[in-house]
Amino acid sequence: MDLEGYAKRGLRKKDRHLKEKLAERILEIKSISRKHAQEIAGAVILEAENTMDLKGDILKPVTSGITMGEFGVGSRGTGDFYTHEKIAEVIGRTSAVVDSSHLDDSGVVRGGGKYLVVTIDGMHSRLSDFPFLAGFHVARAALRDVYVMGARPVALFSDIHVADDGDVAKIFDHIAGITTVSELTGIPLITGSTLRIGGDMVIGERMTGGVGAVGTAQSLTARIQARPGDIILMTEGAGGGTVSTTALYYRMHHIVDETINLKFIDACEALFENGLIGKVHAMTDVTNGGVRGDAKEISRTASVRLVFDEGKLRSLVNKKVLEMLESLEIDYLGVSLDSLLIIAPPEHGDEILGCVSRKGVDIDIVGKVEEGRGAELIIDGKLHDFVPRFRESAYTPIKKLVGEKTPGNFDAMKEAVDKAAAQAIEKKRRIIERLEHEKQSRG
Repeated sequence: MDLEGYAKRGLRKKDRHLKEKLAERILEIKSISRKHAQEIAGAVILEAENTMDLKGDILKPVTSGITMGEFGVGSRGTGDFYTHEKIAEVIGRTSAVVDSSHLDDSGVVRGGGKYLVVTIDGMHSRLSDFPFLAGFHVARAALRDVYVMGARPVALFSDIHVADDGDVAKIFDHIAGITTVSELTGIPLITGSTLRIGGDMVIGERMTGGVGAVGTAQSLTARIQARPGDIILMTEGAGGGTVSTTALYYRMHHIVDETINLKFIDACEALFENGLIGKVHAMTDVTNGGVRGDAKEISRTASVRLVFDEGKLRSLVNKKVLEMLESLEIDYLGVSLDSLLIIAPPEHGDEILGCVSRKGVDIDIVGKVEEGRGAELIIDGKLHDFVPRFRESAYTPIKKLVGEKTPGNFDAMKEAVDKAAAQAIEKKRRIIERLEHEKQSRG
């Protein structure tokens, strides 16, 4: 629970009983005396008062009036993709070889005569109560994001945040999950950070965090390199954090075991071992919004149209996972399957199929790249539009309640988000100019 946020909402409403209410909320979670809870509530309210309605460029935040949930940020759909485009605008043009504007899985800079590939992945938010599982899947995800850029990972790093009432052992369990992947792949976890969420202002047991990875490459397989005439190949997928979350919260716990594997990494290593990375134009992992989301991002980045065969895609989804998803009416094309998607010239198709299959990983040609824009799906010989929804497929009970439909006021919300992004860019410009002026004055 966010004590500071609760206090500030109460202060804005001029709630005369705020201190008593906040003390009650604290007592719901903490086993302390009522007097101590009231003392904490008083201190929280004091700090909240002291940080409200501040003035000046640095202290006054940019606001849009649109919440993360309303706009679908983090839900791997239309609103989330739009937000990431705006993030790239706020960052602006950089000297990187690949930066946020490419909507790729990792960023790339040059260093020491090689490409240095860096990525960061957040753990699945619903796996807070399952630290080992969260660690395993987020570490695997970070390595995937480096591999799909045509790089070999060389190091992992982590960031773990546990709320004030969380058990310290969550940290150890989480790290054990990360280092299970680390030890099996030989890629060391070398540094990280461990903090409380919100310090004293957030109570409860929630855990969050992320794992990053660094790799090096001689050549890249970024999405922008997809070309008309290429074929699209995909490896088998059983999902990761998303599928595990579905299994957990629908009481199909046995399905979680299907997600514990390193087949994605095995497939990537096969490409390296057989010298095929240089023959691949682009790679990605099927995560953000499923194949639907990846198709949109690749099409936008590379200015191409992607056409997929639904039957081929379906055959590569783990059978137990697919049965679960379909029994729950969850669109398997709109969730993270954790498959490897490879885009390459057709003359290299047989080599790729052969080397990955020999590693014991199923793979097939699932589509092609054409001139144009967008994506299409072939079902029983007929073409269908293949676009992401406002949110990824609803894969837990609460997500089904929230729904996947685009809000009727989405265009108005986009305008508000556009305005906020523009204000952030202008704020950055003003602060840069001020600091540059101060530097020149000192010189």
